[in-house]
Amino acid sequence: MAMVVTSIITTMETFTKTDIHIQSQCYGCFLKTYQRLFEKFRLTQEQQDEFLNFFHDTLERFKNSTSPEIQRELNQRLSKIVGVDDLFEDERIKSNSIALGLYNDWSPQVPISKNPFDLALKLSIAGNIMDYGANNGFDIKSTIRRVIFAKFAINHSKQLQDKIKEAKSILYLGDNAGEILLDKLFIETINHPNITYAVRSGFALNDATLRDAIDVGMNSVAKVIENGYDAPSTVLTKCSPDFMAIYNSADLIISKGQGNLEGLINENDPRIFFLLMTKCDAMAKLLNVAKGSFIVYNPTKMD
Repeated sequence: MAMVVTSIITTMETFTKTDIHIQSQCYGCFLKTYQRLFEKFRLTQEQQDEFLNFFHDTLERFKNSTSPEIQRELNQRLSKIVGVDDLFEDERIKSNSIALGLYNDWSPQVPISKNPFDLALKLSIAGNIMDYGANNGFDIKSTIRRVIFAKFAINHSKQLQDKIKEAKSILYLGDNAGEILLDKLFIETINHPNITYAVRSGFALNDATLRDAIDVGMNSVAKVIENGYDAPSTVLTKCSPDFMAIYNSADLIISKGQGNLEGLINENDPRIFFLLMTKCDAMAKLLNVAKGSFIVYNPTKMD
């Protein structure tokens, strides 16, 4: 696979020098992801070259788009080259299996803890590490141990808890497979009568799909819908009318993960609380926190 690494490095250097519209850190994240997929699916040199040429063209054509929108285009092309619809099927299945064990371990403990809301919230945010787009691998148990005792870099959890009590309807935007089981535990702890949980409308990295949500029983604690788009984000201009009707009418929106934040941060919507772990330098810089920080963020609550 030496040729793969050489091609990846050459591509990264070329775009870092020529394109200032997309942050250079994003190239590295993209290219590491696709290097792993080249190896996973044993692409020929011809297939690698075809994809990398498309990569060049896509970054130029979509240079004013968000990172998740670009990644959607790249994922679709690689799927076509490989002949596989779900590039991360194995990873999603593995993540759900790992998280089911965590869910079974923690679900009896959360209700009897000193602060069930706080513990369930922390577990949900720890689940955001289960991201094969940003990571080659992860240690979810270590992340949980860390989040239990961590001080959040941005902590609007008290305001979130207050808004949950006030809200008549809540829209919860899911992110990764596996992570959704810890979202389920948080939703059970909230115990709100009107929560809608939204997933992607297709395969987007290892993000949760409708099948994942049904398989883990999310539909037993919330209404489950698709957002109408298959990017690893919530891009409102591309979402379905049915999703947008629920989005526009929600009193509170809980947004999980970096991808959803990238799609929604510029909306400046006071209803949105972003729950995530900062997994890359670009996101850490955007939020002015250290990489690896735990975040509960509502832009209107900042001093």
